[in-house]
Amino acid sequence: MPLRLLCATSILLRLAKHKPRAYALIGRLTGNLVLIEGNQLLLDVSGVGYEVEVSASVLATSPQLGKPLTLFTHFVVREEAQLLFGFGDQRERDLFRAYIRINGVGPKMALALISSVSLPTLVRALQANEVGVLTKVPGVGKKTAERLMVELKSRLDTLVPEGMSAVSLSVGPADRAAGREAEDALIALGYKPNQATDAVQHALRALASESGEVGTEQLVTWVLRSMARGA
Repeated sequence: MPLRLLCATSILLRLAKHKPRAYALIGRLTGNLVLIEGNQLLLDVSGVGYEVEVSASVLATSPQLGKPLTLFTHFVVREEAQLLFGFGDQRERDLFRAYIRINGVGPKMALALISSVSLPTLVRALQANEVGVLTKVPGVGKKTAERLMVELKSRLDTLVPEGMSAVSLSVGPADRAAGREAEDALIALGYKPNQATDAVQHALRALASESGEVGTEQLVTWVLRSMARGA
């Protein structure tokens, strides 16, 4: 572990003994994928190997060993361990953080929930009060599921950002991976990161309503044509 990270972790551990809370130290990692074991990845970031527990969607879209991978992360500090959890996008990480704020839900259960119940399915379950959707997740009993329903209903607006359509919610792991690749391609062409993200989201919404799975080239082409028409 790098010296700076070790020192920062030691400080957080001392603070955590007095007042437990969530600390943000490692928010994103980009490196080469070295190893996959179960739901854990080993990511080489400038010569430092990070062990990261990841969601099912990350596993489904992970590149070949040796290829680059970017993860949004949540760092958990405990007296006995420091744990990193990784996600394919910020929305998935936000959902993870919403879960762990609920009494009785730890990081492991939150990761299981994210891996078992997609956001569109969760939203529909909350709207229809379908507790059974959550009890199917390993480790989630009826009482925990009922508490989750109550807590998450009050946070439904934050789980589904304003202006996000049902179409964009239903975008699958493969389309999200294509979206990230399209964003990288647009940035390489000179677009600012926020412009690339917004443009790809518009493309995903437009193309998802016309066809099934969307590819990287299809997304980039749609964005460039759209920009040309608007020019």
